[in-house]
Amino acid sequence: MRPSEGRVTGSIPVGGATFNLAKLAMFVPVNITYHSQSKELELGYEDGKSFHLTAEFLRVHSPSAEVRGHTPKEARLPVGKRDVSIAALEPIGLYALKIVFSDGHDSGYYDWDYLRELAERKDQLWQQYLEKLHDLGASRDPHDPRNQSFTQVAVKPCHH
Repeated sequence: MRPSEGRVTGSIPVGGATFNLAKLAMFVPVNITYHSQSKELELGYEDGKSFHLTAEFLRVHSPSAEVRGHTPKEARLPVGKRDVSIAALEPIGLYALKIVFSDGHDSGYYDWDYLRELAERKDQLWQQYLEKLHDLGASRDPHDPRNQSFTQVAVKPCHH
């Protein structure tokens, strides 16, 4: 099983049982490049597809509990993230990528399937985000005073 082969396939023994990875197949990028000037993460796949995701897009769609919440009622809309960039990328085993952002956000693992979903639905997800900002009277601008009511009080980070 090599992540550079695109989709992870085969079978693995786990505690006396064997799992068929075809059922658990993931889209694994064969090339990951961060372009600091454009603040874009480029994901290249074995099938020839390539996607560019901005740091802001990835930040506002973080899989972390801080953004998604532990329940849908706890979800929070990140605002004022237009200028955010990626400070570091860390592989998490063979299944995910940890992205450390310039605003200090570093929780939530972007598994390969989630990254591919974000890439394939980027336009739709971005439009939905912009509509939510508009509906709530918030902004992408980190200095916009309208965002003050969305600033979260410092809470203990959730690490899971």
